[in-house]
Amino acid sequence: MSDSLKPAIDFDSAQSLDQLHAMLDTVRMKNGWAKPTPSLYPEPKRPFIPAHWRYVDARAALHAAGRLVGTDRAERRNLIMANPVPGNDYGTTRTIVGAYQMVKAGEYARSHRHTPNAMRVILEGAPDAYTVVDGQRIPMLPGDVLLTPNWCYHGHDNQSSQDAYWIDFLDVPLAEYLGPIFFEVHPEVLERAGDTAPLSPMRFAYSEYSTRVAAVQDTVPGVQCLELGPPRLITFDRVIVRMSAGAQWTLPRTTVNQIYVVIEGSGTTRSGDHTFEWNRGDMIAIPSWHDHSMDAASNATLLRVSDRPLMRMLGWERTAAA
Repeated sequence: MSDSLKPAIDFDSAQSLDQLHAMLDTVRMKNGWAKPTPSLYPEPKRPFIPAHWRYVDARAALHAAGRLVGTDRAERRNLIMANPVPGNDYGTTRTIVGAYQMVKAGEYARSHRHTPNAMRVILEGAPDAYTVVDGQRIPMLPGDVLLTPNWCYHGHDNQSSQDAYWIDFLDVPLAEYLGPIFFEVHPEVLERAGDTAPLSPMRFAYSEYSTRVAAVQDTVPGVQCLELGPPRLITFDRVIVRMSAGAQWTLPRTTVNQIYVVIEGSGTTRSGDHTFEWNRGDMIAIPSWHDHSMDAASNATLLRVSDRPLMRMLGWERTAAA
């Protein structure tokens, strides 16, 4: 028999499982019958926890960063809302990261593109503040939701007299895990743009969707939901949630990761032992397999971002029995 067809080790000489395990290590194999950590389990693990971040804190921190960090020194002047669990310094949930960003009056952030999908919800903006997506100058006004699908060049140009603040969402944690991260800076630093395109398909204007959601049938009394699209992203969606003052909404555990942004109003979210009092601009993360309830203290509008399209496409969307 050719040496290439002979086992590297005489496994038949093993007199115990310990000896066999040691032999397997020498050929870079692991046994599947005595794994230290099971690879399959009765229901999803929950490495991330429900979390809440206040816009009042993020805004103050970004205002300070505006004095100390120029856009020439950073790809983006932003704050990452990393889920507060040991060992994590990036993802807000396992598949999506949320970040507060600011571009000062008269400032721009250079154009780049990347394979992860991105979108943003504007918290503070004014006429003459724009996102440039593939050569289109798109307005950024409070409540607007803007898309930048993967590999679209995008930059930000604030020609107004006031600082602009928003929240970015990207599927970078998912793309990092799977591997296909690519990134390029635009050769013109800030991509040249034509006329302003307020009707760009990449923009869901607050003035438009706030009217549409009011006409939607209640999901539960006092709660209306409207998915924004088309266009849509493959990996995460965007749903406007309108809650009347006093409305209550209880949602069961699901395999879907969810993040809420408060566009207007105030209320309370409860999940397990966690209770969050939220106000305009705040962000709330409800990771996979955590139930939660929403109570509106005043009329409220929230944007819910989730990886439901991904879970549904893969056949992994599941909701716990009531």
